[in-house]
Amino acid sequence: MSKFVYFGTPYVARDTLACLVEHGFVPEVVVTSPAAPKGRGLTLTPSETNVWATEHGISVLTPTVLDQSFIDQLSAHQCDYAIVVAYGKIIPQALIDAFPKGILNIHYSLLPKYRGASPVEASLLHGETVTGVTIQQMVFELDAGDVIAQEEVTIDPNDTTLSLRPKLIEAGADLLVRTLPAFIEGSVTPVTQDALLATRAKKIKKEEGCLSLYGDGAINWNTYRAFRESPGTYFFAHKGDTKIRVKIVDAKCESGAFQVTRIVPEGKNEQPFSYLADNGWTPE
Repeated sequence: MSKFVYFGTPYVARDTLACLVEHGFVPEVVVTSPAAPKGRGLTLTPSETNVWATEHGISVLTPTVLDQSFIDQLSAHQCDYAIVVAYGKIIPQALIDAFPKGILNIHYSLLPKYRGASPVEASLLHGETVTGVTIQQMVFELDAGDVIAQEEVTIDPNDTTLSLRPKLIEAGADLLVRTLPAFIEGSVTPVTQDALLATRAKKIKKEEGCLSLYGDGAINWNTYRAFRESPGTYFFAHKGDTKIRVKIVDAKCESGAFQVTRIVPEGKNEQPFSYLADNGWTPE
């Protein structure tokens, strides 16, 4: 079987790697981001993919830069191709060229729709009912590579990022496992993306999660669904001249009306939404 390198960092990559190994596709080496500060103590913590690979006896590399020295180090493994899943760094052309069969990437949308950093969030934010996964041949242009395989995934009306992302991870891993044999044999037929149909899913900023509870119910609901995992949604409430930021913990949508059910007021623990009115706070 052809040897390959696996690039990935967060749990999305870890879970995909676990599926690959379960089906007999074991990478020669895993490349992941270096340990990063986490938690209140800002303890240096290895990535989820690093931990899983180490526990399963797979060699791990954690380069800070993907320079020529690293490429030479990786080339010594003589791998035919690579797989990238949520690695977190831009892959330079020299690294793409280092693999005879190139690099495959799993993207969590039906490319060319929602190219970019937040395709799962974008599908929810725009109220899509269907999304999917794409396996693309990586090129040095954001999510513009030829499509190797695609599969649709239905979005449930109550899906948030917390429920939709695992569906996509599973679908992407399964599609990759089914696609790899033909890719290795060279019997797949890549399909060029139509750049005119491309849309973008930009990196999300925290302030995009700010809602007005008097705003459009459908827009508020879709924003909550999209940002449920990160960065979260919030609103402001006031009492006299005092204003506080209120984090939304849980919400629902009934008959088109967005209803917040659980909150964390600034400086407080989690509370029911009724806490605000009971203590004289008015949402904005």
